Amino acid sequence: MSKKLEINLFGKWSLEGVEVKDPGLKRYISLKPVFSPHSMGRHEHGRFRKAEVNIVERLINNLMRPGRSAGKKTRSIHAVRNAFEIIHLSTGRNPIELLVKAVENSAPCEDTTRISFGGVVYHLAVDISPQRRVDLALRFLSEGARRAAFNNPRPLEEWLAEELVSAAKLDMKSHAIQKRHEMERVAMSSR
Repeated sequence: MSKKLEINLFGKWSLEGVEVKDPGLKRYISLKPVFSPHSMGRHEHGRFRKAEVNIVERLINNLMRPGRSAGKKTRSIHAVRNAFEIIHLSTGRNPIELLVKAVENSAPCEDTTRISFGGVVYHLAVDISPQRRVDLALRFLSEGARRAAFNNPRPLEEWLAEELVSAAKLDMKSHAIQKRHEMERVAMSSR
């Protein structure tokens, strides 16, 4: 008898049972099981291939913005791993499940675009594609954690864990939730 090998993220967190509730984002949030979230950039040469990259790796890649953390993937991996430990200890839930819920809650549905008629610029509300919704949600989550950790004695891991938990609960303390509501409010006013 052969025993089925279960692939857990970081050797600890199972991706089984984690599901995306938002039908629009289902195709763009990848929950493909991986041991380590490091695909070596294999996705970058094909169009829309980033949708096949595990959602945890996409969060890690978003933490590597220009500045102190540019190109330091190992540092970002350790930060996310420690943040997942903090989330598990504080909530008792699977952190990947919480990350997916946070991405769903902080993904904006509407944005504005500029249209000019005869030298007059109008702002018009437009729907956002699902791929961009996931991109913006990940950017808002990582931006909120990095801003909070800047010039602060608390480490990035704690701020990232706090940001993910508050975004998963739809708490207005979360930077990502605030940004989503701001974008949608501006879009609603320019309909």
